[in-house]
Amino acid sequence: MQVSPEAVEEAAKTLYIRALKVLPPDIHEGFSRLTQSETNPTAQRVINTMITNIAVAEQTDNLLCQDTGVPIYHLRIGRDVNVDGFALMQAIRRGCERATREYPFRSSVVHPLTRRNEQTSCGLEVPVIHIDFVDKPGVLEIEMVPKGSGSENNSFLKMAIPAEGIDAIKTFVVDCVLAAGGKTCPPTIVGVGLGGTSDLAIALAKRAATRALGSHCADADGAALEAQLSKAVNQLGVGPQGLGGDSTAFAVHIELAATHITMNPIAVNMQCHSARRARAVFTQEGVSYGF
Repeated sequence: MQVSPEAVEEAAKTLYIRALKVLPPDIHEGFSRLTQSETNPTAQRVINTMITNIAVAEQTDNLLCQDTGVPIYHLRIGRDVNVDGFALMQAIRRGCERATREYPFRSSVVHPLTRRNEQTSCGLEVPVIHIDFVDKPGVLEIEMVPKGSGSENNSFLKMAIPAEGIDAIKTFVVDCVLAAGGKTCPPTIVGVGLGGTSDLAIALAKRAATRALGSHCADADGAALEAQLSKAVNQLGVGPQGLGGDSTAFAVHIELAATHITMNPIAVNMQCHSARRARAVFTQEGVSYGF
């Protein structure tokens, strides 16, 4: 299957705008569950206000949040897909720039030293582009995540040692949620990356944070720990927007990797309540959009 750079560019543009304007169905369902489980009156009002804000944004074709984030694109290239890798990456950058200028919306991307904003949502090494290869014949998937600073500023890494055990993982995750407080605009999705190296653990944490609600860690032990931590963080009392309540997180998600015998890296990355993402899937039949 051949996918042209022009088609990828258009998809990159469409995905950025779509991610900023339409909340995934699983997040809508997550809010519905919280309205039924939340017991704190103040928290109930905050959740209902969030739901109203989302509804108004979607009904008026507006952005869900003013923070347009750092654009992240995850590409999964299947078998028998013929693409020019460099042209593919350039096409994504052009699509990202076009979304910002043609929609238009605020560029949130600046040079780390000069703070210069090119007004394109692009810069050095941005958009962030990850490429994986998957065992799916004739399929190219592009997932777009606009990562806002409220959640991204609350990213954590601990290079634990095996002697500290699983309790160190639980303690670190809980401490991170407490430290973040209301700064992540909770309820959040708490992504946890375990194992690997420092950089891999952080990448796993972000992958976990951007997984759909209702999904589970593929590893049975990881899935069991997800359930334990999801319960634990919602007993902290942080609540929606940090104003107290039961609904600190929609869920805790975990992704795992094998690691060194003397290491146990733990990384935490969070998504805010406006957990935005969008997906395009290219097949022989064309391109389809979803989440």
